Amino acid sequence: MTNTTPCELCVNYVYDDEDECYACLVNLDEDEYIAFVSNPNYRCPYFRLDDEYSIVRKQN
Repeated sequence: MTNTTPCELCVNYVYDDEDECYACLVNLDEDEYIAFVSNPNYRCPYFRLDDEYSIVRKQN
Protein backbone atom coordinates (compact mmCIF):
# COMPACT_ATOMS: atom_id res chain seq x y z
CA MET A 1 0.00 0.00 0.00
CA THR A 2 1.32 3.44 -0.92
CA ASN A 3 1.35 6.53 1.26
CA THR A 4 -0.42 8.65 -1.32
CA THR A 5 -3.70 10.34 -0.63
CA PRO A 6 -6.18 10.04 -3.51
CA CYS A 7 -7.41 13.38 -4.77
CA GLU A 8 -10.91 12.02 -5.19
CA LEU A 9 -11.30 11.83 -1.40
CA CYS A 10 -10.11 15.38 -0.76
CA VAL A 11 -12.41 18.26 0.15
CA ASN A 12 -10.44 20.46 -2.29
CA TYR A 13 -11.28 18.24 -5.27
CA VAL A 14 -14.49 19.72 -6.69
CA TYR A 15 -16.50 19.67 -9.90
CA ASP A 16 -15.96 22.71 -12.14
CA ASP A 17 -19.15 23.51 -14.04
CA GLU A 18 -17.34 25.71 -16.58
CA ASP A 19 -14.83 23.06 -17.61
CA GLU A 20 -17.20 20.16 -16.86
CA CYS A 21 -14.58 18.19 -14.99
CA TYR A 22 -13.17 17.73 -11.49
CA ALA A 23 -10.27 19.94 -10.41
CA CYS A 24 -8.28 20.77 -7.31
CA LEU A 25 -8.95 24.15 -5.72
CA VAL A 26 -5.40 24.38 -4.36
CA ASN A 27 -2.82 26.08 -6.54
CA LEU A 28 0.43 24.22 -5.94
CA ASP A 29 3.63 26.18 -6.36
CA GLU A 30 6.17 24.95 -8.92
CA ASP A 31 8.18 22.81 -6.47
CA GLU A 32 5.06 21.19 -5.01
CA TYR A 33 3.69 20.46 -8.48
CA ILE A 34 6.94 18.84 -9.65
CA ALA A 35 6.98 16.68 -6.51
CA PHE A 36 3.31 15.76 -7.05
CA VAL A 37 3.86 14.75 -10.67
CA SER A 38 7.21 13.00 -10.33
CA ASN A 39 6.92 11.25 -6.96
CA PRO A 40 4.27 8.50 -6.69
CA ASN A 41 4.53 8.63 -2.87
CA TYR A 42 4.00 12.38 -2.61
CA ARG A 43 1.62 13.34 0.19
CA CYS A 44 -0.24 16.54 -0.53
CA PRO A 45 0.07 18.94 2.42
CA TYR A 46 -3.36 20.39 1.59
CA PHE A 47 -5.23 17.08 1.71
CA ARG A 48 -8.32 17.10 3.93
CA LEU A 49 -10.63 14.14 3.91
CA ASP A 50 -14.04 15.00 2.49
CA ASP A 51 -16.02 13.47 5.33
CA GLU A 52 -19.60 14.62 4.89
CA TYR A 53 -20.65 12.99 8.17
CA SER A 54 -18.13 14.78 10.39
CA ILE A 55 -20.62 17.53 11.32
CA VAL A 56 -23.25 14.96 12.30
CA ARG A 57 -20.75 13.22 14.59
CA LYS A 58 -19.93 16.55 16.25
CA GLN A 59 -23.60 17.19 16.99
CA ASN A 60 -24.02 13.90 18.87
